Amino acid sequence: MSEWQLAKRHDSFYRLAKQEGYRARSSFKLKQINEKFGVIHKGFAVVDLGCAPGGWMQVAKEIVGETGTVIGIDLKQIKPIEGTVFIQGDMTSDETVKKVLDAISTSGRKIDTVISDMSPNISGAYSMDHVRSIDLCEHALNFARKVLRPGGSFTAKVFEGEHFPEYFNNVKMSFDFVKRYAPDASRSSSSEIYVIAKRFRPGAKIPKSALCEKE
Repeated sequence: MSEWQLAKRHDSFYRLAKQEGYRARSSFKLKQINEKFGVIHKGFAVVDLGCAPGGWMQVAKEIVGETGTVIGIDLKQIKPIEGTVFIQGDMTSDETVKKVLDAISTSGRKIDTVISDMSPNISGAYSMDHVRSIDLCEHALNFARKVLRPGGSFTAKVFEGEHFPEYFNNVKMSFDFVKRYAPDASRSSSSEIYVIAKRFRPGAKIPKSALCEKE
């Protein structure tokens, strides 16, 4: 067993996730984010981008309850989670956006919250991993701008680095409240940070240079 696997075995949040039936230790990050910022409430419609293996979907479903909707999106299939909707697809495609909106069309509403705990495939070269993380987060932000209701919220994990301030300012163009936050459940060795954005302003003027277009 590798040193990383041994450390994981001794990680208190990893053990707690196993005990409480969560699919990932990251479930506790969302719990802590929501306790502090209240991005998800009972009855909300929530989209979880890059949802595999489903730990954030589990927490979101607990919070929204029977009257809420949780939709997970990922390129790979996940084991079903009772009471949620899973869409296997690419978040950057118009088809996926349509499927999300169709999934809640009967309620005549848009999405209350978009959350993302996505990470790029780690190369080991931090500058490259940072750029890839920023790119994922730009796509997540563009997705949120398409589906969020006025006043909605957005949460995304990003690796800190030289491009982070530019991304942070991009988020601020569409939201009245934007903060950076590191949950206690994040590993102390991690460079990840969460951008928490609330009070979405649809129709805000976004420069073309700030938009991440799919190639």
